[in-house]
Amino acid sequence: MTRPEIQPFTDEHLADAGRLLATRHRRHRAAQPDLSPAFEDAATAKERVEAALAADDASGAVALRGDTVVGFLLGAPKQSKTWGPNLWVESAGQALADDEPAETVRDLYAAAATRWVDEGRTAQYVVVPATDVALLDAWYRLGFGHQQAHALRAPLATDPRIAVGLVVRRAVRDDIPTLARLDVALPQHQGLSPTFSAGEQGSVEEAQEEWEEDFDDPEFTTFVAEHDGRVIGSAVACDLTKSGSNEGLMRPEKAGFLGFAAVLPEARGLGAGRALGETVLAWARDTGYPVVATDWRATNLLSSRTWTALGFVPTFQRLHRTIGY
Repeated sequence: MTRPEIQPFTDEHLADAGRLLATRHRRHRAAQPDLSPAFEDAATAKERVEAALAADDASGAVALRGDTVVGFLLGAPKQSKTWGPNLWVESAGQALADDEPAETVRDLYAAAATRWVDEGRTAQYVVVPATDVALLDAWYRLGFGHQQAHALRAPLATDPRIAVGLVVRRAVRDDIPTLARLDVALPQHQGLSPTFSAGEQGSVEEAQEEWEEDFDDPEFTTFVAEHDGRVIGSAVACDLTKSGSNEGLMRPEKAGFLGFAAVLPEARGLGAGRALGETVLAWARDTGYPVVATDWRATNLLSSRTWTALGFVPTFQRLHRTIGY
């Protein structure tokens, strides 16, 4: 097949991009029906593309065969310094026609990334449907690696399995000092090998102040795991709408969220992580959620093994590339 013509993405391409995105999402939902059906509608999908194009400094490219748009790629930077001099292709930022080879995304990237790098946006992120093996492969061959997984699973149908010696319960205010330690323990772990996350690591004192202020927020449910009467782990559950990183096409119409889980370093290996995860899954069932979401760094050995063993199935993969090295 000959290569398509590549042009800059403009407003005139929005309707075609919405149509392609709706088609892509329809294919995705055939494999993962828990995702929202709303984005199978071309008009609704177009709204997501419009929002992506409206972001500050958004730009991209389209692929044409004759007068027909057969693919698009659209990205924009985020303001947070955590991500470096960044550019993001979010969940609504790319799609190809059903019969268009995934190789075309490499042509789209070659065109769009010229501007991105000229603008100094050398830390690049792209969110790809986890079921699209050919598209993932095309991005891998562009030098992108797997950084983050976004996943779903059904709530727990049985009682949580709690290992001998563990107790899982709702947190109380007396737990706040340990909850603060656990808040810090997670980013500290993420900063170690092999994850090497550059995320900010606040102090225990700052975390304790936040817990004192927010502990009674009814929109968040916190569980703790005890071993021999001592709190060693915690997990926070909430509605998925509270997550800023699980938006748009990633988000089912109604879902619970395992938003945080951590175990103190000296207590890992006792089964507390699994017990907390299953407790959140049971909470989701009792709260009426048909599905539960979570996400994790692919290089975090503990979370990537625990959550996949717990039955979470990736729906989107976030890939990352740093240009210039």
